[in-house]
Amino acid sequence: MKLIIMRHGEAQAFAASDSERGLTAHGEQQSQQMATWLQQQLNGQAIDKVLVSPYLRAQQTWQACAPLLPAAGEVLTEEGITPYGNSDQVHTYLSAMIEVDNPGVILLISHLPLVGYLTNEWIKEGQPPMFATSAMAIIDVDTATQQASLATLMSPRQLGR
Repeated sequence: MKLIIMRHGEAQAFAASDSERGLTAHGEQQSQQMATWLQQQLNGQAIDKVLVSPYLRAQQTWQACAPLLPAAGEVLTEEGITPYGNSDQVHTYLSAMIEVDNPGVILLISHLPLVGYLTNEWIKEGQPPMFATSAMAIIDVDTATQQASLATLMSPRQLGR
């Protein structure tokens, strides 16, 4: 199965609270660019579950991506995947979801530092990777063993557009 971990697009610097910072126009464009790239990577494969942080910028990232991706089976707002969510707990939650539901593709949209720590929970290789805004890590997970490997880590800048 594929686990896709995405950082939200570029966000406004200031708002009444961190959770209320919305995407900039550039952040929306980055997210759409990455959604187009992901759609090509999925090659027609459906997204079974989308897990989105309740923070405005993550919700807006999903809203920018959704029209460009195959319809998602289920979209959930997850309180535990905010910037300082516990990567170990999220890993355990995802592992249980994979074991019970056997999805083909899960897309998780969250924040730094969680996205880096969570990626490292799966691939267990050195330091957690850094994520540019709208970057995506595609992780291949063997559902029988829950062993995982990083297939790619892609950012809008790497796409060269």
